[in-house]
Order: sequence, then C-alpha cells, then structure tokens
Amino acid sequence: MKVIQLHHQEKELIQLAVESNRQAQQQIYSQFSPKMLGVCRQYIKDINQAEDIMITAFMKVFLNLKNFQHNGCFEGWIRRIMVNECISFLRVEKKIKYLDDVTYLEESFNNIDSQFSIDDIQFLIDGLPDGYKMVFNLYAIEGFKHNEIATLLEISEGTSKSQLSHARKMLQGQVNKLKNYEYGTE
Repeated sequence: MKVIQLHHQEKELIQLAVESNRQAQQQIYSQFSPKMLGVCRQYIKDINQAEDIMITAFMKVFLNLKNFQHNGCFEGWIRRIMVNECISFLRVEKKIKYLDDVTYLEESFNNIDSQFSIDDIQFLIDGLPDGYKMVFNLYAIEGFKHNEIATLLEISEGTSKSQLSHARKMLQGQVNKLKNYEYGTE
C-alpha cells in the first residue's frame, strides 16, 4: 500500500499558486469555494453579495498566500479571511447594529431540532438582527471566544455575550413557532 502525503501536496500547490500558477490557483479556488461560499452566506443574506464577497476574499487569499506559514490548517486560514471580509463588508455598509435591552422568550436556546433542514436553519439565522447574527455565527459556528469576538467587532465582551444570549432566545422562539406551525398547533 502506498501512503500519499497530502500535506506535502498541499504545500506544493500553495507554492505554485504563490508563483502565480493559474492552474494551482484555480485548483485551490475549486477545492475551497463551495465551502467558503457557505461561510460567506452565514453572514450575508443575499447570495449574490455573498458570492461577490467570497471572490473578493479569494483575491486577498491569493495576494497574501506568500504569508501563509503552514503552521495551521490552510482551510482555516482561508476561512478566517472570508469571515474578516464579511465583517468588513457589513461594517462599511453599516449593517451591524447591536441591540441592547431587548426582551425575548425566557427559554434558552440549546440545539435546533434535527427535523429542520439546513435551509430552514439558515432562514432562521437570516432573520436575526445583524449584530445578533454576527455574534451568533462567530461564536456558535466559527468557534470564537467572546474576547476574540469583542476584539474583532470592536465591542465589549459583555456586549458579545448579551448579543449571543438574545440571538439564542430569538432563535428558540422562532424554532418553537416553526414546530407549532408544522404540528398544526398554530
């Protein structure tokens, strides 16, 4: 049995892309663009805008590829660029609003029931106010800690925690409404 060194192949592919090899760049784009569009879509409602942002972010990936140190996961490095590009876009568009002192349902949000499709879940997340959505995505999906979110979004750690709490409550309320609708009790 032959062992294939995937990490070595990835390094060679990255090096070729750094040297402006269009085939290597296309291969990287083809390999990662479907997943990265999903990342952008988590932050940006409009699929066309999300795709534009993804393409812009890939331009930054290729411009900064020489700076990739091969210390961590290449996909994670690309993902971070995508998230930062989405945040920059929303910041420029001034679409991020952090809401305080809003009362929603008292139940806590634990897990979205598996009976819902990914489209249903994305629809619910899209319905969140932008500040809630941004913090929820960074915390629950990207795995950032509150201090990292606070630094990235230039807000306090308390605001990050509050936004996440409100997002969870709002999502739980929406999940309950969907369940009631599907069960015919609403």
